[in-house]
Amino acid sequence: MIPNKKILLLPGDGIGPEVMAEAQRVIDWLTRAGRVRFEIAEDLVGGASIDAHGRPITDAVIARALEADAVLFGAVGGPQWDAQGFDNRPEIAILELRKRLGLFANLRPAPVFDALIDASPLKPEIVRGLDIMIVREAIGGIYFGEPRGIETLPDGGRRGVNTEVYTTGEIERVARVAFELARKRSGRVTSVEKANVMESGLLWRQTVTALGAAEYPDIHLSHMYADNCAMQLAKNPRQFDVIVTGNLFGDILSDLASMLTGSLGMLPSATLGAADGEGRRHALYEPIHGSAPDIAGKGLANPLAQILSFAMLLRYSFDMQEDAALVERAVSAVLSSGMRTADILQAGTAKIGTRTMGDAVLRELDKLGG
Repeated sequence: MIPNKKILLLPGDGIGPEVMAEAQRVIDWLTRAGRVRFEIAEDLVGGASIDAHGRPITDAVIARALEADAVLFGAVGGPQWDAQGFDNRPEIAILELRKRLGLFANLRPAPVFDALIDASPLKPEIVRGLDIMIVREAIGGIYFGEPRGIETLPDGGRRGVNTEVYTTGEIERVARVAFELARKRSGRVTSVEKANVMESGLLWRQTVTALGAAEYPDIHLSHMYADNCAMQLAKNPRQFDVIVTGNLFGDILSDLASMLTGSLGMLPSATLGAADGEGRRHALYEPIHGSAPDIAGKGLANPLAQILSFAMLLRYSFDMQEDAALVERAVSAVLSSGMRTADILQAGTAKIGTRTMGDAVLRELDKLGG
């Protein structure tokens, strides 16, 4: 008997519930096909949780996430919650999940689908075949370092303080994720920091260099300053395979890399914790797009990033490589057929809505895996 795999769905706000519904249809397809048995639970996060419970995520939801084998997250936020205090905004939900589940490694793939190559702002010859993986440290660095805050100075002025801080252990664990991924790809890692002007960057470079020499001599390791990396992503992105970097630079560079592909609506992400003795790890998967409140409820959202996030879940949490590849091939086939939601619409293609895009993916799954 195939054991149950527990997935917690957290649709969130805006278009989150709409795109999550299409991902759940893919989950149901795999179950009907007899490929796996999923035990699905669903709960509230973000603005929906604020409305129901007064805060963006509850301890009960955190507990359910800790019990699950993986968490599939939608999107949070919207103008109706702008009046919430800084510490109670909908986005706190994702930060709390990362912190409480120990999710330290954010994986942001940036592939260019052949069918969408003309949607990239760069020339086709620059991005054709592009397939970058950015590994971003997710629970350290300047976003979490202490001291932090805003203070009033004796002269009446104000000062904002954030602290960039990393330990060798924090650097090593995220670098190991990058090196292990590179072993399954083309064997190249680029480590990105600002070692020329930041002590934390110097420690980062020294630590990654030592780890690579000691444990991953088979991987080609190079180093690059963050500003140069941004320039190189726009100039010659295909030089990169796996990029590993800290929280702040990863935030910036992954958004830049995502735009090379032509649409935020197409890209998934994963955030992983440490593996235990049996290889199990906490993990959360989510599309990188926002809640898009301007189109919420209109059936216009692109569900493909959510569906591809589920494919990443299959690959990294359940080691279901064939099933993950099947879902990805189905998405690619739909794009090749010329179907498009509004965010990726091009001349000569057919504009469709959220549900119809989900229908198209299911039809391709029937063809490919039926």
